[in-house]
Amino acid sequence: MNDVQEGGCHCGALRYRLEGDLTDVAHCHCSICRRVSGGLVVTWLTLPRKGFQWMAGEPKRYVAPASCTRFFCGDCGAHVALETTHSPLSIDVTVATLDRPEQVRASRHIWTGSRLPWLHLDEELPGEVEESP
Repeated sequence: MNDVQEGGCHCGALRYRLEGDLTDVAHCHCSICRRVSGGLVVTWLTLPRKGFQWMAGEPKRYVAPASCTRFFCGDCGAHVALETTHSPLSIDVTVATLDRPEQVRASRHIWTGSRLPWLHLDEELPGEVEESP
């Protein structure tokens, strides 16, 4: 789906705009996403970096592990996006921070090796033990 979407953090200090193919959506089960988000799973939308722009605010950055930079709001703490050196031409955006998250749907699970065994979410989707590029 070629689409334009906007989103932002909970308090509104950060705002962004996405444009492009918004179909690469995955539920991430890695322990890093769990710890930085405080959630059981984070659903990410991946798109080319050129299709993303910050419209308001300056995100804080957290680099961990060394290959990944996570962007979050310094005021409310919302985890908004990440970039990785493994895919330097793309950016991942948390679906939960979209203004219209209901318009995108996950198509796969990633990092299923870290999946909590009692969590059942979109079981019909394919899973990847890690994440394929």
